[in-house]
Amino acid sequence: MAVTTNFKYGTPFSAFLQQKQLTPKQNAMTYSKMTGKIDTKTTTTMKATKRIGLVRCNAREIGDFIGADLLRFDLGKWLSDVEEHKALAIYSPHEGGYEGRYLNRLIYQGYYFLDLSARGLGDLETTLTKIHPVCPAHLGKQPIARWYFPPEVDYRLEALPPNAIGLVIWIIEAKVLSKAELQFLALLPTLRPKVRVIAECGNWRKFMWRPLKEIAGLTESEGQ
Repeated sequence: MAVTTNFKYGTPFSAFLQQKQLTPKQNAMTYSKMTGKIDTKTTTTMKATKRIGLVRCNAREIGDFIGADLLRFDLGKWLSDVEEHKALAIYSPHEGGYEGRYLNRLIYQGYYFLDLSARGLGDLETTLTKIHPVCPAHLGKQPIARWYFPPEVDYRLEALPPNAIGLVIWIIEAKVLSKAELQFLALLPTLRPKVRVIAECGNWRKFMWRPLKEIAGLTESEGQ
């Protein structure tokens, strides 16, 4: 005859309650079923617990109501800094999209753009201001050739319409450039007065910019 053993036989009901942790809501329901009354203390605790998880954002500026990505009040300062410094290093958020509003503002002013990537650009002085050679990929099946191209900046300056204010060289991924290359870009508007330089030198939580001469170390220190 098989013997069946039940270790929970004869165990008081309170032991089962201790093993299983009940939530305040379940305790209140159990109390109400047994006594027919409402546990006001537990109900108040439940309401307080819900309030703890509530997060409120107190808006302090008009940009907090409308949204920082929809309304910007620094476009006027952006235009004045472009005309004053002529070469800027910008830092945009990682999600992107903010720099397009500042680019469009320059287009409205009458600037034309030359978009370049810093990766694989080669020698900046030769590529932008001199006739430079380019070797196309031969893929191992074609003879190695060398083509010569006109200066990227001078070629486009000559092609600008008469009503154009100037040419903006917008360089993406400029964070890979060396300090000497950044210094050349900062001095390029001096060599070509109608040229403005915008270099994307990194990322930040909000869109910001600094004079490129300051980033490249060409400005004098405050102590001098």
